[in-house]
Amino acid sequence: MIGIIIKAIGGIYTVEAPDGVYECKARGIFRKKGISPVCGDNVEISSDGDTYMIEKIYDRKSLIIRPPLANLDVLVFVSSTCEPKPNLLLLDKFIAVAVYKNIEPVIVFTKTDKADYKKYAEIYEKCGMKVFGIDNTTGEGVCELKRVLSGKISAFTGNTGVGKSSLLNNIFPELKLETNEISRKLGRGKHTTRHVELYKLHDGGYIADTPGFSSFDTNRYDIIFKDELADCFTEFKQYFGKCRFQDCSHTKENGCAVINAVSKGEISASRHNNYVTMYEEAKQLKEWEHK
Repeated sequence: MIGIIIKAIGGIYTVEAPDGVYECKARGIFRKKGISPVCGDNVEISSDGDTYMIEKIYDRKSLIIRPPLANLDVLVFVSSTCEPKPNLLLLDKFIAVAVYKNIEPVIVFTKTDKADYKKYAEIYEKCGMKVFGIDNTTGEGVCELKRVLSGKISAFTGNTGVGKSSLLNNIFPELKLETNEISRKLGRGKHTTRHVELYKLHDGGYIADTPGFSSFDTNRYDIIFKDELADCFTEFKQYFGKCRFQDCSHTKENGCAVINAVSKGEISASRHNNYVTMYEEAKQLKEWEHK
């Protein structure tokens, strides 16, 4: 049988197959190969009558190590228009990780009843990203976001106070969670096990509860070295190969096509400024320490 791992805890893997849900163990061959099944994996399982075993892990389209999650289609970044104000540097760091991991970034601005989000939305829509403004009080904008997530595996991240819990409650009422109980029931309480779990949605797809995504800490998810960073800013790509210097870092060089595009308003200044900050941080990384 073929199914998807919806929970992984203590060496027991809960696999959802077309005809039911099974608790499985993994064959020892995976350990020997240095591979661990994770939530979101598409797997083949077998049974000897009493025990179900994972026999095969199919190729992954994406993989996040911490928290462990495979085949994530969409990562939703939740930011508020105010209280707290959007931190675009942190947002750009997370978007870069998503692009690096071959995951579609989707941006949601909450509290649209308190402040205008459009000046922020324009920055990211210009890069070809999907951006939504949502009023958690009225539910305005929820249906549009839900359509984007239908049939996909999605996860949500955002700092405390941005309205992430209220948003989840609005989008996925089938989880039947009270807003103030979401953190506790989804395993984010102080004394609960922290593990990834997929929840199946009525209209198709899954939402991944990922406790590790509850705060912005991009180094937990992946390290992007300086030579790979520009590729994670998709709006830069059309200017690659047009710079004066072949090894241009796109930070300060004369004759840089990317910097020229910023001066013309073709690339957002805030995005480029954040890229430069991230590049300087990446320069401090010692590649050999992280491999």
